[in-house]
Amino acid sequence: MTTAPERTADLYPTRGTTEVITPRKDPVVWSQPGAEGPFSASDLGDFERDGFFAIPELLTAEEVAVYRAELDRLVHDPDTRADPRSIIEPRSQSVRSVFEIHRLSELFAQLVADPRVVGRARQILGSDVYVHQSRINVKPGFGASGFYWHSDFETWHAEDGLPAMRTVSVSIALTENHDTNGGLMIMPGSHRHFVGCAGATPKDNYKKSLQMQDAGTPSDQALTTMADRHGIRLFTGRAGSATWFDCNAMHGSGDNITPYPRSNVFIVFNSMENTAVEPFAAPVRRPEYIGARAPFVPVR
Repeated sequence: MTTAPERTADLYPTRGTTEVITPRKDPVVWSQPGAEGPFSASDLGDFERDGFFAIPELLTAEEVAVYRAELDRLVHDPDTRADPRSIIEPRSQSVRSVFEIHRLSELFAQLVADPRVVGRARQILGSDVYVHQSRINVKPGFGASGFYWHSDFETWHAEDGLPAMRTVSVSIALTENHDTNGGLMIMPGSHRHFVGCAGATPKDNYKKSLQMQDAGTPSDQALTTMADRHGIRLFTGRAGSATWFDCNAMHGSGDNITPYPRSNVFIVFNSMENTAVEPFAAPVRRPEYIGARAPFVPVR
């Protein structure tokens, strides 16, 4: 297993007076070569190089139907809508996201613990893992807003206190991803540098950022430079496809003005060895349902 550098200081400064770009100081793949799991050695090599790996069919059509029905149930449940874990779309007032779905739904808890899912997280992170965040994203047609360019680690470091880039996400499509309905975009190779953003973190920033990203977004100049260097990959595919991506990959998605919804399950795994500390650039911690600091039940 790769050994992380000793952490006596903040290795990834952000939310200061100026934007600072820092070379990555952590491994991308933490496990030893030949570690057992669903990923092949070639798959892990691609993930290390690009910062992501797409799987055309993680779930079968039958499984997709089950999870899609559960998503629809949660979104239309009045109690779920009234729950603070639900984020409401500003324009349409429809549900945008529902957090902590592995606690709200036994079905999604089973998906989190599926060896096809958690097994890949353990391979990438080289340790046992827990769920730092889970949610369903609902991007209905006719105007659902997108997610602006950002590195998830920038927020998890600044506002949740995760010290190392030892966290990985998977987005599992429950509807077809067209090239027109607001799909995920990633800059391949962007995970190799950390963009420390300018500007302080407002109090209770999460209440605004979960509807529209503002604090923690790179400058236009930084994004242009990264896009020129790395290019942009748009992910399309059938329902049941999945994309694994590194916590520091620069990514975003556009608005969905088509009639075709785009919904997905989003699960973030953190290494059990990447213990959260106090936020590096925020006055208070975010709620546990957005950034869990320790496992509720270890994923097995």
